Amino acid sequence: MSKIQVIVSATAIIAASATVAAAQEQVQVAGSSTVLPYATIVAEAFAENTDFPAPVVEGGGSSAGLKQFCEGVGENTIDVANASRQIREAEIETCAANGVANIIEVQFGYDGIVFASDINGPDFVLTPADVFGALAAEVVVDGEVTANPNTNWSDVNPELPEQAIMAFIPGTKHGTREVFEEKVMLAGCEETGALEAFVEANGGDEDAAEGACMAVRTDGASVDIDGDYTETLARIASNPQGVGVFGLSFYENNTDTLKVATMSGVSPSVETVASGEYPVSRPLFFYVKKDHIGVVPGLKEYAEFFVSDAMAGPGGPLSEYGLVPDPELATVQETVANETTIQ
Repeated sequence: MSKIQVIVSATAIIAASATVAAAQEQVQVAGSSTVLPYATIVAEAFAENTDFPAPVVEGGGSSAGLKQFCEGVGENTIDVANASRQIREAEIETCAANGVANIIEVQFGYDGIVFASDINGPDFVLTPADVFGALAAEVVVDGEVTANPNTNWSDVNPELPEQAIMAFIPGTKHGTREVFEEKVMLAGCEETGALEAFVEANGGDEDAAEGACMAVRTDGASVDIDGDYTETLARIASNPQGVGVFGLSFYENNTDTLKVATMSGVSPSVETVASGEYPVSRPLFFYVKKDHIGVVPGLKEYAEFFVSDAMAGPGGPLSEYGLVPDPELATVQETVANETTIQ
């Protein structure tokens, strides 16, 4: 090897080492697209108000973030996973199998899931039963389970717009999808009485019946969006008759282009979500790898800063963006301060 090759090789090794070191000096965060803007706000404020560098915050979806989180402990693994749903038992088991045994669960507030359409379009006054009737793969017609025949919203409910059914819903890797399935599709299935018919059609298997309730049609009337809410917004911009599923905070920051639907007679807002009046809301979480605290500079400080009154409390920047503060925030702060793990 020539002297020039040795120098080039050594330079590459030094550069690579510097990159790894830099990565270790910053908190690494990934996960939910719903939590992403909140975490970004916190990361920027954290860097401005402390001596630590800004955490690196990426999206990808709740499931993808938790998958990364559970890959192991140490270099090249993330420190924090953002999630718009609670971690599942199977994910906890995967974490444990890979050495991620000490997990701190942080529930920092609430968000509502809303249905919104083009601001110049018609009003949508929805119920879970309406959404189920429009988007379910199968519905019950004259007592029989059949493929969904509805093509217009008015076919589902004559009081809804006479407009072709076109919905853009969160893909399966998003935590929002789980809430959509359980609090809208399953609830609507129960409201219409279809659940009983599905139980009978599945030989009494209630789990299979619930799965049928939550299955969405695949004929083009319902489209999975695997990107973040900006992609859903773009779809509606190109198809003004479409209806999209968004987080409340995202909608509230795009009221110049979107019109929100009521759900069961309630308009989504911070107030109606906080009171529990709005039926489609969910808690938001982030998960901290306790074994990285004291190893990754600023990790615990970032978590404490995130749930501080100044950031996550009423009147803070997160609530201004659309977060509904957790009424038990003081307890959450204690969980982080004491590094209390879920197992």
